[in-house]
Amino acid sequence: MCKDKRLLGRAITLAKRRRAKKVTPQYNDPDHLLFDDVDGVGNKNGQAVSLHDAAQARYLNYALSVITSRALPDVRDGLKPVQRRILYTMWQQHVTADVKHRKCAGVVGAVMQHYHPHGDTAIYDALVRLAQPFAMRNPLVDGSGNFGSLDGDAAAAMRYTECRLARIADDILAETHLETVHFCSNYDNTKTEPVVLPARIPNLLINGATGIAVGMATNIPPHNLSEVCRALAALLKEPELKAYQLCKYIKGPDFPTGGQILNTQVELREIYKTGSGPVRVRATYELGPIKRGSRFIYITSIPYTVNKAQLVERIGEIVLKQKLPQMLNIKDLSTDDVRIELEMKQDADHRKILAYLYKQTPLATNFNVNLTCLIPTENPQVGRPERCDLREILQHFLNFRIEVVTRRLEHELAQIKHRIHILKGYAVVFDDLDQAIHTIRTSDGKQDAAKKLIIRFKLDACQADAILELKLYRLARLEIRVIRDELKDKRKLAANITRTLKSKTSLRDLVGEEIQQIRKSYAKRDKRRTKIESVSDEPQYTSDDFIIVEDSHVLVTQNGLVKRQKEIRDPLATRLREGDHVLALFGGSTRCTCVFFTNFGAAYTCHITDIPATTGYGEPVQKLFKFKDQEKVVAAFSLDPRSTGTIAQDPSRSDPVPSTHAIAVTSDGFGMRFGLEPFVEPSTRNGRRYARPAEGATVVGVESIYGNETIIAATSQARIILCPADQFTYRIGPARGVVLIKLSKGDQLIGFCAARGRRDALEVVTSQGTRRTISMGGKHEVSGRGGKGRQIMKRGKLVGVLARPVEAPVLCET
Repeated sequence: MCKDKRLLGRAITLAKRRRAKKVTPQYNDPDHLLFDDVDGVGNKNGQAVSLHDAAQARYLNYALSVITSRALPDVRDGLKPVQRRILYTMWQQHVTADVKHRKCAGVVGAVMQHYHPHGDTAIYDALVRLAQPFAMRNPLVDGSGNFGSLDGDAAAAMRYTECRLARIADDILAETHLETVHFCSNYDNTKTEPVVLPARIPNLLINGATGIAVGMATNIPPHNLSEVCRALAALLKEPELKAYQLCKYIKGPDFPTGGQILNTQVELREIYKTGSGPVRVRATYELGPIKRGSRFIYITSIPYTVNKAQLVERIGEIVLKQKLPQMLNIKDLSTDDVRIELEMKQDADHRKILAYLYKQTPLATNFNVNLTCLIPTENPQVGRPERCDLREILQHFLNFRIEVVTRRLEHELAQIKHRIHILKGYAVVFDDLDQAIHTIRTSDGKQDAAKKLIIRFKLDACQADAILELKLYRLARLEIRVIRDELKDKRKLAANITRTLKSKTSLRDLVGEEIQQIRKSYAKRDKRRTKIESVSDEPQYTSDDFIIVEDSHVLVTQNGLVKRQKEIRDPLATRLREGDHVLALFGGSTRCTCVFFTNFGAAYTCHITDIPATTGYGEPVQKLFKFKDQEKVVAAFSLDPRSTGTIAQDPSRSDPVPSTHAIAVTSDGFGMRFGLEPFVEPSTRNGRRYARPAEGATVVGVESIYGNETIIAATSQARIILCPADQFTYRIGPARGVVLIKLSKGDQLIGFCAARGRRDALEVVTSQGTRRTISMGGKHEVSGRGGKGRQIMKRGKLVGVLARPVEAPVLCET
């Protein structure tokens, strides 16, 4: 609001100025606004600017700033600006590996004061990451104190922690003062900072990078330093090598937390060729001893970026919920190294258990590679974002190293030439030393002596000053010989450097020697941590493999409570809440499934073993599934073949109706038959559709039938109908169904039953408090569906249907 008022005020002020100058604004578009100055659009002095153009220009400027100055690393030194500024500040303050640790707060303050005015939190977070050995393959900062942990613990406040540069950082910063890289002004033009650091090590690949910019992101995995150096050396010798050929040297990512890469060599080559793709990483383990009747497995490494504490918690939840009955316990025994103990039964198949954990927990993850970085352009201060392949990243680094070495040699040659120039002056003076001393003694001061020396010996001002600053002991005979020998050596060295600068081959050889030196320095202590093993014989498993096989009884109440017990002999004796009664009672194996049908036409399926086992009242079924408001269970069946019979269609028959199927009736008088086979597999929490009731109607009940039953239905206005079940259309998918009974205005169907004999009846309750039984015998005749039914009461209405008695289930072999 305040910003809008300011813009409006500026527009009014400009309008007054124009009227005073009798200048007419050159616009008629209401979408145009007035600005004093519009950066990036090219309109100044209050000219009309389209809001679309202004917004686009500003957003592009913002996006470019985020991409080039915050989120993406440079391909040359592999650093983001905040990381580069931290390292450069520590180098300037001599907080190197050879001095004691300094407070992180001091480093962060200096970085923020001179180079990165974006807040201390962002700087300290970047500093902490540079020091974390589980985040960086080769940490560039040596931290002292709490710098976080693999369990996701945050680092201590910067006033408590200390830091200094790691030894490997010397190879990134050592050549900074030799004019090897471009410098630019800092944010307030009080200092200069390097655009990139003259890194000798390929930091982008060995430490990786991750960042999210505007419209693009990067996710570069860490690699092994020795392997990357070998690839660089090979590319120097054979510049025509392709990305897939370089995979001979770089086997794949090498994460600081270890792990195992499951990708094949073909898949890894494709990732390095395209610059993107998923790397499948999973934990490694070792088998422990068998003791106390239990088998032990020890997780020795976890995937990169996985929070160890959350991983242990996830596995612990699986143990507590008994999703893996063969698994007994989990303990985190980690110290500096990862060691997670998994305890399981002695006869358990550890390969299947691990396969389950790989699939259900972060014990196996994907690292999505995205080799996007900033590559150099003609403007040394601006990089261009681009997704590169492996060869391009290595080639850019080699080009950068050749440029750095060239500039370093040129700087060294300039220093040597300057020294040669001084030594030449010494040599001239030493040839006539007595005359030089006499000239100095007879002069009237330093300036006069310099002038006389310049005239007498044909020197320049620089040489004359150096001679006057020369100490007397250097005039000894031996010292003069030393100076002449130095002049000879310097001339020889300058000639060698000149020859090297003129030869591209010599420059490439020098770069190759430095790369080999880097490799030798770190190869012994930089062994590969991540294994690359493609697994072809991964054990196959199903969720049923981890379920203990036993028969159970499941009870569902009218109020939506559900519980599982090993056996329920008498449904009337089971514990129920006051006013609640049994809706369904069925049995089945814990490996089989059961299905719950609701009044909204949805079916929810789960394993019987997932039903809460309790001797109490039970648990709400909504804990298992995601019910809508006012949704409730109207029926529930076991899908154990011993309980339901044959629910699959017989392909040899032309009739699609299976032996056992179901019928559903809705409150608006419609009914349909449907199969139970589509509901055998467990559903999601949102369930599956089995019926589509009309708007305002609900399903009043579902029953399993064989097709030869008689459907008995009753309405609230005391009308009943009896019709054969086979008159209802069998539907393959969810539908509304066909008319069971035609209802008059204000009437609705309140209940039904599928009667298989004269003993089966529908018992209803009248508005007068009496009960009436409707069965197949006597005066209630069976008719066709679709009629208005028969009136059974002249006065009063039917208010409800009594639940039919539930018997203890008996499981018989099919």
